[in-house]
Amino acid sequence: MTLSPHILLINPWIHDFAAYDFWAKPLGLLILAGILRQHGFKISYIDCLDRFHPNAASVAMHARNGRGPYLKTKIPNPDGLEDIQRTYSRYGIPPEWFCEDLKALARPDLILVTSLMTYWYPGVQETIKTIKKVFPNIPVVLGGIYATLCHDHAVLHSGADQVIAGPGIESILDLAAAYTGYSPLPAYDPGNLDTVAFPALDLQHEINYAPLLTSRGCPFSCTYCASNILDPKRMQRSPASVVKEILHWHKNYNVIDFAFYDDALLINAGTHIIPILENLIRIGLKVRFHTPNAVHIREITQQTAGLMFAAGFKTIRMGLETTAFDKRNDLDNKVSAHEFNRAITCLKQAGFSQNQIGAYLLIGLPDQDPAAIEASIKVVKQAGITPVLAHYSPIPHTQLWRHAVASSRYDLESDPIFTNNALFPCHRETFSWKALTRLKQLTEKTKLNNK
Repeated sequence: MTLSPHILLINPWIHDFAAYDFWAKPLGLLILAGILRQHGFKISYIDCLDRFHPNAASVAMHARNGRGPYLKTKIPNPDGLEDIQRTYSRYGIPPEWFCEDLKALARPDLILVTSLMTYWYPGVQETIKTIKKVFPNIPVVLGGIYATLCHDHAVLHSGADQVIAGPGIESILDLAAAYTGYSPLPAYDPGNLDTVAFPALDLQHEINYAPLLTSRGCPFSCTYCASNILDPKRMQRSPASVVKEILHWHKNYNVIDFAFYDDALLINAGTHIIPILENLIRIGLKVRFHTPNAVHIREITQQTAGLMFAAGFKTIRMGLETTAFDKRNDLDNKVSAHEFNRAITCLKQAGFSQNQIGAYLLIGLPDQDPAAIEASIKVVKQAGITPVLAHYSPIPHTQLWRHAVASSRYDLESDPIFTNNALFPCHRETFSWKALTRLKQLTEKTKLNNK
């Protein structure tokens, strides 16, 4: 074995009724690529979702603050969903481009594939099947969210030679050593995020935005969320480390848009986000920040709101979920009506517009009445911000999973494909598309009025 084994990392296709690049990068996989490269491995990377593939038509990199539609190809609905009257597609580059990219590489010693949504596993299957046609004798290891939450299913159905559950940064060097025989001394401590290499975003054809992870884990235990399962240990990076990374991508690669992937960005604000923002303001960077994963409403104060505005935050998403504050203990205990209104006041006084402030509202919860969603939309609109509908997907091992299974018209436990949030699976009767259209129209009216 050479001193520089070759490891290929792959972000798979998505198979779904809808998909869009809302600041969505395989950050975990790219962090592993950075760690492996730091330790002397030769690294290659293929993104099956690449919107900037050399064969694709030219795309404006900074349009929509870095977001945009994926390439897509219509494919048959998966087994069990033949009756769904929506177009099912493979999102990402055509298979022939993927095969060409694979064949252009030097033969790898190990192939790592990630996975995201549990119900996207058919895209993972097709990706691995294609890999094995080109590299039939190279071990393929699958990790990521699907591999963790549906481990047994992934072992049986993914086609991977090994399926790894849990955070990859803790085991990646041991895994690479087991397959390549190359075992360098660790140059980082998985328990100290400041020592972990920056994600290898430079392996992409274009860096249209940079995902930022300043912490792992979440102190809350929301019944619908898998954060504590995927990242059991709460850890935060130092403010200096975060600022250093932002400067790295901006100065060396001209990155303008940054998306925070934290599940709890504003927690411990005094020692974390506040010094980060103060340093960025002092430096005077002309960049844009976005919070697609939502921030905790309770932690928004006059100080944090003012610093976020001054630092260049453009997209604020708050994790509201519902405005039935007196009944929300079945979901979480994150916010009260007073805290919600106080946060909005702080953000508006800081200078944020109605278009920039959005509140996520969960729809499709077990046995949820569309009238309750409509009521929440109205409350959010009356508060002068934008309601953003977030479709609920049942997640194995979460507290709400058993209720979801009991309320679903599908056998959720038999196949992750039935947890697709496009199906509104947690309704005994087929969800009324007329009702959904009405809810969307209510939110669209807000957007139109804000233009």
